[in-house]
Amino acid sequence: MQKHLKLVSGSDLRGVAVDIGGGINFDRETARSAAFQFATLLREQTGKNALTVAVGHDPRLSHGELAAGALEGLGASSVRVLDCGLCTTPAMFMTTVDLRCDGAIMITASHLPFERNGMKFITAKGGLESAQVRKIALQMEDVAPAQPEVEKVDYLSAYAQGLVDFIRRETGSERPLTGKRIVVDAGNGSGGFFAERVLATLGADIQGSQYLDPNGLFPNHIPNPEDAGAMQAICRAVLDSHADAGVIFDADCDRAAVVDEHGTPINRNRLIALLSAIYLEKCPGGTIVTDSVTSAGLTRFIEGLGGKHLRYRRGYKNVIDKAIELGEQGIPCPMGIETSGHCAFAENYYLDDGAYMAARLMVELARRGDLTSLIEGLEEPAEEKEIRLRLTNEDFRPDGERIIERVRQAIGQRADWSANADYEGVKATVRLPGGEGFILVRLSLHDPVAPVNIESDVAGGVKEMAAQLLDVLSGAAGVDLSPLAAAAR
Repeated sequence: MQKHLKLVSGSDLRGVAVDIGGGINFDRETARSAAFQFATLLREQTGKNALTVAVGHDPRLSHGELAAGALEGLGASSVRVLDCGLCTTPAMFMTTVDLRCDGAIMITASHLPFERNGMKFITAKGGLESAQVRKIALQMEDVAPAQPEVEKVDYLSAYAQGLVDFIRRETGSERPLTGKRIVVDAGNGSGGFFAERVLATLGADIQGSQYLDPNGLFPNHIPNPEDAGAMQAICRAVLDSHADAGVIFDADCDRAAVVDEHGTPINRNRLIALLSAIYLEKCPGGTIVTDSVTSAGLTRFIEGLGGKHLRYRRGYKNVIDKAIELGEQGIPCPMGIETSGHCAFAENYYLDDGAYMAARLMVELARRGDLTSLIEGLEEPAEEKEIRLRLTNEDFRPDGERIIERVRQAIGQRADWSANADYEGVKATVRLPGGEGFILVRLSLHDPVAPVNIESDVAGGVKEMAAQLLDVLSGAAGVDLSPLAAAAR
């Protein structure tokens, strides 16, 4: 039914599952019908009638009702279920590898507030594409509940042991983190296991770790490595504990970031640079695929290591799918990573897995003693800013396309603007006194918004480029330019 399309969020279904005053639109019945349609899709893909599907969840308050609904929907489709309980999204994918499940459902809304919840659908090829999730939403209808054959499985423990085995294998040591203090901030999501079942098992001192207990209200901070408050919390924990490193996860552990011993965040461009240094050593000349908003200094860093940098469209599925495509073409591509922290490695099934990424970084910490020495020489922008321009008409996409065309034409007309090859929107390299910068204008994947990313090598460059762009877009219909005007003042 069309009403369920509003739940589609990229490659997930998401909605309001706890009533905080505005009602809910994602309930037990919704989960039941979505799970039933996922089973239908799996049968179409696999040609199998007898299916096994794993189901897991993060600690959100609504997980019980939605998990019950998912089981009822799978039961109505005569699917055998492995109930994994509290789990992570990457672990749910690994059930298709280790337990040979035909698919998996993770009940989560990632980093969103506690009242939100949703479902991620996983096959042996990874998460579903957006078009497949839209198909599920369009076909969702009332389903009579039925109880499936259910087996409870503590798969998170098996997944954690797999990370332990990986780190031991890569370092050649049973307890390679002995002598290291490493703190973990799980944001009261599913990631607390990493401190206790991975790091401590490998000899690390995890004193100072915080918010490890699952709590569906997320009472301390939003579980999001991109959130400034969350990053401040892990940075303080590292400094207060005199730790060698810190790790922070989102609620379902498909994203992570790290902090060095000085309490300095290693996220966004710095995280991509760090992982590029590691993987280009393992894959000389390889291509690193990122989203479109990475910095010019990162490109120079990757090229300085002998690698190639491909900026692709935003959206972690876009980035990962491009990395997979290059690999299938025989182009060495060890990694696809988005600035948000979504990251997938060729050596790990191109699985979007924040805990595996953290494990890889723990290997390097054990080997080298620190992490930041790997990114010495990374040129970071003097200034950067994202400005979100609201598109005001109901049919917003044509207005957004016209804005992009205006910028494209300006590149051909202004002597200080030059074209910059990209796969998303339009990007101009801008010559500035004493340096350069760029302006990237694109359309949001789902919302009536035209995000503008501006980066400058010199102080004051963002303000200058915002003023130039405001001049180019002045008089454009269907767009609120006031945030751009504010940035230009």
